[in-house]
Amino acid sequence: MQPEAAVDRRTHEKNSPLHRVRNAFRRTSRDYSPQEDRHLGGHLGAVVAFGAYTAAWGAAVAARRTKLPERPHPQDLLLTATAVFRLGRLLSKGSVTSPLRAPFTRYESATGPAEVSESPRGGGVRSTVGELATCPFCLSVWLTTTFAGAQLLWPRATRTVTGALTTLAVADALQLGYDCLQQKNTE
Repeated sequence: MQPEAAVDRRTHEKNSPLHRVRNAFRRTSRDYSPQEDRHLGGHLGAVVAFGAYTAAWGAAVAARRTKLPERPHPQDLLLTATAVFRLGRLLSKGSVTSPLRAPFTRYESATGPAEVSESPRGGGVRSTVGELATCPFCLSVWLTTTFAGAQLLWPRATRTVTGALTTLAVADALQLGYDCLQQKNTE
């Protein structure tokens, strides 16, 4: 390629709509958090990935021509909410699931029975995945979408899974309650 052609191509790329959007996003990121680097690009990627994930569930439900319920059953809401809570804690804080998060996080400390505190590490996508993997609130959005889609496609299997996770959450609460009572009685 001739040197003049390379200069013309770079000049054209600088004037492209994509280049202008990229620069505007960088300016917005800097203005959003001038004191710290907030990885808005990674967060935008996570939002796009979540949109694609949700669209895939929607496409699967549409392909099966599944009729949507008029309203959710209260029992399903309770089971799903409890299952999302328990699975979200297990995936984002559980010591036993730390090998899944290890490529994206750094161990900080033990925080409670079978739970750890970790922080995201690396930059870019790695840091964004680390943030998502250590945040039960963030994971809850993905898990709720998963259970909602699964409930429409495989209601009986999904109720079995949400029921099992709800049982685990109740058992955990009972274990913690028992430990508290035992400590109180030995003081």
